[in-house]
Amino acid sequence: MKLVQPLVAIVALAFSLSAFAQWQWIDKAGRKVFSDRPPPVDVPEKNILKQPGMAPLAVEMPTSNVPAAATPPGSAPKVTGEDKELAEKKKQAADAEAAKRRQEEERVARAQADNCNRARQAKAGLDAGVRQMRINEKGEREFLDEAGRATEAQRLQGIIDENCK
Repeated sequence: MKLVQPLVAIVALAFSLSAFAQWQWIDKAGRKVFSDRPPPVDVPEKNILKQPGMAPLAVEMPTSNVPAAATPPGSAPKVTGEDKELAEKKKQAADAEAAKRRQEEERVARAQADNCNRARQAKAGLDAGVRQMRINEKGEREFLDEAGRATEAQRLQGIIDENCK
């Protein structure tokens, strides 16, 4: 029986310790909010009154006309509320996204250069007077006449203007 009482006391103490893992802040309406989860990101740090694992934060009201800038630097620790691991992960994700974007831009640039070279070669062959032929919708070969050559030259020049910059 004497062993049960300390055990009950330890269990009661363990349950009461979970009450210390509370957040306390003042919301936009000026009400105190108690929660086991951190406040939303739009709550300024000055409105956070208590965090788990820390003593309650005192809300200081200026008592004198001394400006806040007159306090010596380093007298109070600066709490940024920024998680270093989260910031590092965000930076890595941004770097990965930038690398992916650069690869895509390089792929598009290579495709444009290839299109430019092909269009220039086709235009050079067309301008040289080499007979050009194409396959029509029936699958038959047909040679280009002067009107077809002019249309093809115009189409190739548009491709050159678009891809050869």
